[in-house]
Amino acid sequence: MIMSSASSESQFVTFSLGEEIFAVPVTVVREILDHEDPFKIPHGPDYLLGLRDVRGQGVPVIDLRVRLGMSRTIRTNDTRILVLDIPIEGKTLAIGLVADKVYEVTPFRRDQIEAAPDIGVRWGSDYIAGVVRREADFVVIIDLARLFSHSDVNVLGSSEKQVAFG
Repeated sequence: MIMSSASSESQFVTFSLGEEIFAVPVTVVREILDHEDPFKIPHGPDYLLGLRDVRGQGVPVIDLRVRLGMSRTIRTNDTRILVLDIPIEGKTLAIGLVADKVYEVTPFRRDQIEAAPDIGVRWGSDYIAGVVRREADFVVIIDLARLFSHSDVNVLGSSEKQVAFG
């Protein structure tokens, strides 16, 4: 029996941070928005830019460059926010990730995805789910559940809570 190649493929959204290309599974991407300045939240972690209203829901906006130890995002006409619904620890974390540019939805076969390298990268390899080699570059697939640790989920999740009066 010959298995369909489609069954061994997954779809990913590719985007850039500087010169590096990253990807997240398309299944977690709710929508892609133009960048607007978020509502600032005092005393948040340095990578938390604030909250943005997304169809009536306050969504924390993360500067992914800062979260990965890179320089802050400089807003351009190509800057976008990927609104993601990430399943973590039994709940869904809605966050907006700032990307320098969003490219495409593309399939990667399982056999294309290599393990994270131990050297030659500026960020911790714990956050890398895999690397896909292309003709002229690499695409780093981000493990979103590992990128946002338990403490991050508590901080970001608390920004979505309703204020109780009484």
